[in-house]
Amino acid sequence: MSYIPTPEQSLTLVRQYNKEEFHIQHALTVGAVMAYFAEQYDPERVDYWRSVGLLHDLDFELWPEAHCVKSQELMRELDLDESIIRATASHGYGICVDIPPEHIMEKVLYAVDELTGLIGAAALMRPTGLEGMEVKSVTKKFKDNKFAAGCSREVITRGVEMLGTELNTLIAQTLEAMQRNAAMKQPASGDAG
Repeated sequence: MSYIPTPEQSLTLVRQYNKEEFHIQHALTVGAVMAYFAEQYDPERVDYWRSVGLLHDLDFELWPEAHCVKSQELMRELDLDESIIRATASHGYGICVDIPPEHIMEKVLYAVDELTGLIGAAALMRPTGLEGMEVKSVTKKFKDNKFAAGCSREVITRGVEMLGTELNTLIAQTLEAMQRNAAMKQPASGDAG
């Protein structure tokens, strides 16, 4: 019988198919951002949204040429629920699959996947990382197509349109989610570290 994995089970699967720290960190980041948006759109299913975010690039490290196709096969072999399979695959719509994001969760994933990469790249350029980063800084980087050129502005823009929101609103929410996630990883002041 198919099942919806917990975030812990999802992370175990991510680690099974991904060894590079970059890919694992990206999964954790997108999972945290998805959980943030779930609090707004679907508060009863925060763990479900987090699992979708964690699993969205399950196949990318080992099978980049079959991205969002191989993951469907893997997840069916693992007997994951079809809703997870569809949601994770839909973020590749128009790029590597013909599964359009239909549900709000799928649209959020589609929009924030690339955006988290752009924000993460901008954070790497700052001595304080995400701390103190403002929307206008990210917007400036978004407009510079040479910066983090692998982050598709076209996909982010389509995601914004699917969500019926404004770019700056999505940036603000995604940035806040990433900052909150980063703050949760920091040791409390006075802790031995």
